[in-house]
Amino acid sequence: MTAEHSLPAGVPAAPTGVSAPPLRIRRRPLERVRPGPAVAALVLLLIVLAAAHPALFAGGSPADTDPLRTLQPPSGRHWFGTDQLGRDVFTRAVYGTRYSLAIGAVSTGAGVALAVLWGLAAALSGRFGDALLMRAAEVLLALPGLLLALMVLLITGKGVAGATIAVAVGTAPGFARVVRGQALVVRRSGYVEGAVGLGVRRPLIVLRHVLPNTLGPLLVLATVTLGASISAGAALSYLGLGAQPPTPEWGAMLTDGQDYLQQAWWIALFPGLLLVCTVLAVTVLGRYAQARYEGRAAS
Repeated sequence: MTAEHSLPAGVPAAPTGVSAPPLRIRRRPLERVRPGPAVAALVLLLIVLAAAHPALFAGGSPADTDPLRTLQPPSGRHWFGTDQLGRDVFTRAVYGTRYSLAIGAVSTGAGVALAVLWGLAAALSGRFGDALLMRAAEVLLALPGLLLALMVLLITGKGVAGATIAVAVGTAPGFARVVRGQALVVRRSGYVEGAVGLGVRRPLIVLRHVLPNTLGPLLVLATVTLGASISAGAALSYLGLGAQPPTPEWGAMLTDGQDYLQQAWWIALFPGLLLVCTVLAVTVLGRYAQARYEGRAAS
């Protein structure tokens, strides 16, 4: 075999007596780590670690009171100061991470589970059933979020559980519309029609083909919505409808500090900052995951 035949297609042969230059292989550059998602992931990691093991960050109990140290400003002993009962604000804020994240995460998970049943039932039922279920979803979506939460809390009652259920009911209709849309697309696909032609049972088709193909966009949407769920849970606690005193939840801590903004601003400031940082971190990661799923992020 000659030298010309050994060269790849499209590479011209070198003149006689001249050695061919070595072929350069273009290497794909490594993906750059974006600073925004990286910082958001670090912040969220610390928040989750504080929720799982608050004793690693704060000693003592969030319910410990000291009447001799009420309304003390931030210092080396009390990093976030003390409240009107002499409780350490930093300790309460760290332990409050658990409640705020739990309300957001559990309500989002419950909303996803309810939406899967809701959306699949609408997509796989007849025209009448589909119209009925989707009209119900549209009615709930048309209601203001606070009004819908109040309606749910009238049934469930105040508290962490009631706030979680209220936020879950508020997120489920939007999720259900996504599930229904994806399920309709998958149901009309060729491989599903082929499975029906082969006589595969309908429940097996739903479990093997329809459900897995609807979970991808739903989970991405749930990641984006998680920040809003955390914020909604804190808002209900701030209004006195969620976590009740003396539970160290961020929204409830904002309520405790609103009467002392002029003389003890730190009681409300630091829980509010933690809430804002957490919601921003979750939202940034959710948007980044959505962009990656839709193929808009650099790869």
